[in-house]
Amino acid sequence: MLSDALQFLINLIFSLFGIALIIRAWLFAIRMHPFNPYSQAILRLTDWLVVPLHKLLGTGNRVDWPTLLTCWLTAFALLVLSFIVGTGQLPPASSMLPAALAALLTVLKWTFNVVLWVTLVQAILSWVNPLAPVMPVLQTMTAPLLNPIRRVLPNLGGLDLSPLVLIVVAQLAMMFIQRSTLSLFGI
Repeated sequence: MLSDALQFLINLIFSLFGIALIIRAWLFAIRMHPFNPYSQAILRLTDWLVVPLHKLLGTGNRVDWPTLLTCWLTAFALLVLSFIVGTGQLPPASSMLPAALAALLTVLKWTFNVVLWVTLVQAILSWVNPLAPVMPVLQTMTAPLLNPIRRVLPNLGGLDLSPLVLIVVAQLAMMFIQRSTLSLFGI
């Protein structure tokens, strides 16, 4: 019972931090203004770990590599800690490469999870409160993902099915990634 509770807390804390890192990298990629209050919250939450890596690695033109590396390290730490809590022992050295690959898949799963939730929140807010202060941020974040789908889908007038398509694709990707992670590292 205690190990299950500890496992839950570790998964929750590391996943939320990893998701914050994914959002940080996403905001960098779409060039969200850093003085936006939502950007500020994400930056303040993650700066303590990302800024030292920024000084070492720098950033790319459209990709925030230090943030993505920090996210991968967070996923790796999550997997190793989950193994330790689950089995009561350190993972064997031979499982470090599968753990590293499983950490990469965990980052991908977090990414699709963020895509799913941001799209879902944007879709719901577009119905109930399209003038909500967070809507411009959500629209800026999802536009690069929804616009290609909108170009393919037939025009149904006022009914936009692209968020539904994106949510289904993200959910399917997470299911596939979860199964792959289980086969690699058992978590």
